[in-house]
Amino acid sequence: MSDYDKAREVAEQAREQEWTRPSFGRQLFLGDFRPDLVHPAPKLSERETKKGEEFLASLRRYLTTHVDPLQIERTAQIPDEVIKGLGSIGAFGMTIDEEYGGLGLSHLYYTRALMMAASCSPALSALLSAHQSIGVPQPLRLFGTPEQKQRFLPRCARGEISAFLLTEPDVGSDPARLATTAVRDGDSYVLNGVKLWTTNGVVADLLVVMARTGAKISAFVVEADSPGITVEHRNAFMGLRGIENGVTRLSDVRVPAENLIGREGQGLKIALTTLNTGRLSLPATCAGAAKWATKIAREWSAARVQWGHPIGEHEAVAGKIAFIAATAYALEAVVDLASRMADDETNDIRIEAALAKLYGSEMAWRVADELVQIRGGRGYETAESLHARGERGVPAEQVLRDLRINRIFEGSTEIMHLLIAREAVDAHLSVAGGLIDPKADLKAKGKALTQATAFYARWLPALTTGPGQFPTSYQAFGTLAPHMRYVERTSRKLARATFYAMSRWQGRLEHKQAFLSRIVDIGAELFAITATCVRAQEDSRTHGPAPVELADAFCHQSRLRAETLLSHLWTNSDTTDVRLSRHILEGRHTYVEDGVIDPSLDGPWIAPTTNPTGTNVHRPIH
Repeated sequence: MSDYDKAREVAEQAREQEWTRPSFGRQLFLGDFRPDLVHPAPKLSERETKKGEEFLASLRRYLTTHVDPLQIERTAQIPDEVIKGLGSIGAFGMTIDEEYGGLGLSHLYYTRALMMAASCSPALSALLSAHQSIGVPQPLRLFGTPEQKQRFLPRCARGEISAFLLTEPDVGSDPARLATTAVRDGDSYVLNGVKLWTTNGVVADLLVVMARTGAKISAFVVEADSPGITVEHRNAFMGLRGIENGVTRLSDVRVPAENLIGREGQGLKIALTTLNTGRLSLPATCAGAAKWATKIAREWSAARVQWGHPIGEHEAVAGKIAFIAATAYALEAVVDLASRMADDETNDIRIEAALAKLYGSEMAWRVADELVQIRGGRGYETAESLHARGERGVPAEQVLRDLRINRIFEGSTEIMHLLIAREAVDAHLSVAGGLIDPKADLKAKGKALTQATAFYARWLPALTTGPGQFPTSYQAFGTLAPHMRYVERTSRKLARATFYAMSRWQGRLEHKQAFLSRIVDIGAELFAITATCVRAQEDSRTHGPAPVELADAFCHQSRLRAETLLSHLWTNSDTTDVRLSRHILEGRHTYVEDGVIDPSLDGPWIAPTTNPTGTNVHRPIH
């Protein structure tokens, strides 16, 4: 078996195989637009709403009176007293049930809290979300034993920080190559390995460690001060300068057997299941940044005068303002809807959460880039420098740098495309996978042919026409009804394109990554349009026609992007790009590189000396 096949098999075994609950996203990719699954959006109880609003008020008071974002950026460190203060108001226990000392907030208010924290300092939202979305609380909530929850969750709620250790120096998105091992020795496991990019790892009290137990991967809760654990290096990045991210080495670390989460071999499933809802933390921070960018763009564009008019009145800038504000509204709508669905637990939201992460990280980056452009030189200048010379310290360039990591964090854009695409074609593989499986024998192929014939005989005719063809459909959405009809029509078109691609490329479809990426991006636009229309209809009851105007603008923008992607499904440069890339890797075009200097290799480069002895740089907070 090739390395690729091994990696594919590991990923396939870890993913959830069944769809026991309805899924709006899954049906969308199948050409079956189901607005009834998301509209009206689920609502929280009065108690949950009151509890959430009270915490948001408490968080706002603390952030505005005790946190200096410029200091965090300048020192590249969140002060210990700020971390302790966040703990004192319960910020580390937002997602932990009240019976374990947490606040027990809903997903909706958890993501709103992260929006607020991100607008103050993205490093704070990274600290809080890494602790609760992928750190100890979430895996234990889903897979932990009652004893494990009693032992660890109260500590996490009080403010003991947790971290998640999966990535390794030679292992990114390919878990089949995981090298860290956990060997059973009596009533303990002995862990050995090196983990890279351990967000919160430099200050953590508790760790979730993924390690190989034999041929499979398992998950463990590990005390960060266990003998044999060394934080060898604190990493520095282009953005999020305040995050405590490092390189952690485990040398003969003994972990009690009762600290195993779930069963042996369940580690990757635990990680992926945790991320289903945990992924909502990143689009929440992206939405917070976009909302902040809207405020800054509005204020600056109204006050800055050029050629006798505020710059916002010039069409070149007006288009950017409209894009920023409309996108900010849409990103919040996507997070809001996905969070409510997570709270409601009626739907399977694995696709929606992944789409929210993908779409939020990509669109927020564009928003920040446009904000920097609108502010010109002041957008490129640091907030510290602006403040020092007497101007308002607006950290536009910092936000651009801080947001860039979201396209990589918790599944890069490229990996998210493939993950969502796999789920989007799951129904096809379930009925026709045997036809394109090179290992299947004639009997298996015959059975698959019978299944596929029956499925497509029902499914394909349903893609020819639908409610989107009729101008009276979706009238409940008022002036936004045309956009909902567009989603329905395009959903069917998307499903037809997917079927044609499977017929054309069969088993090779999984290698047509550029095509699959466009399919997923179209689906993301359709989901965003739906979420925005749902949100605007609800908001119009309290804000009048304004939300509908904003939603209508976003939908027009989104439809243009979707149409461009649709046109590129079959007319593109994918084949020539792949061929050229292969030739570049073979060294055919190295002449392009002539006449430059590589500072990382050429000249008086200094070898790494930051921590040559591997001294522990762990920074305990408590």
